[in-house]
Amino acid sequence: MSNILLIETATKVCSVGLIQGNKIIALREDNSMQYSHSSLLTSFIEEVVKEAGVGFHELDAVAVSKGPGSYTGLRIGVSAAKGLCYALDIPLIAVNTLQSLAATAVESGNVQADFFVPMIDARRMEVYNAVYDKSLKETRETVAEIIDENAFSNFLEKGKVAFFGDGAPKCKDVISHTNALFYDDIHPGVKGLMNFTLDKFIQKQFENLAYFEPFYLKDFVAGKPKVKGLH
Repeated sequence: MSNILLIETATKVCSVGLIQGNKIIALREDNSMQYSHSSLLTSFIEEVVKEAGVGFHELDAVAVSKGPGSYTGLRIGVSAAKGLCYALDIPLIAVNTLQSLAATAVESGNVQADFFVPMIDARRMEVYNAVYDKSLKETRETVAEIIDENAFSNFLEKGKVAFFGDGAPKCKDVISHTNALFYDDIHPGVKGLMNFTLDKFIQKQFENLAYFEPFYLKDFVAGKPKVKGLH
């Protein structure tokens, strides 16, 4: 029976779980939206492994949410995952963050729609998003997009479209089509990673530890630091 550690830090949510067989048997999550990954992730990993009753040497793989998402959050999660894989000599599995968020919506049973659009906040009116059908097949690839009133019009004309994730709230006043449905209670987490992780583990779809990098989608742009006394 395989033991796989799951890590999700691509957004403001910090989530860690452990799969044993085909079930998550230990879980820790922080949904405070405070970007506390750097202070929580290590302790979450230790607590999850301890609660599951396994040793680190008994882990068979580590799965991580690869992005798109927060540059800093992705760096923290991927660095921790790669460090564990190097130290334990086990494979790394990477799952698209938007696809796992869509899986969370579909598997919740509370979202009834023809198309599922997970959204992760980027800058201003821009969001990272993709479009999936009910079977979680990608019908439009992942993009970074500035949302206007015509966004997703081709899908909205075909049926109900569910929007969710931390990028969705700022789009509510822009997308006013009657087929647009907004859900505030769908958040990223390792539960959305589980089925994709198991499939990749069985098929041995592992990442190259030496070269794997998060899926940033856009280059990181650092803001200019403010110097006290200068304007």
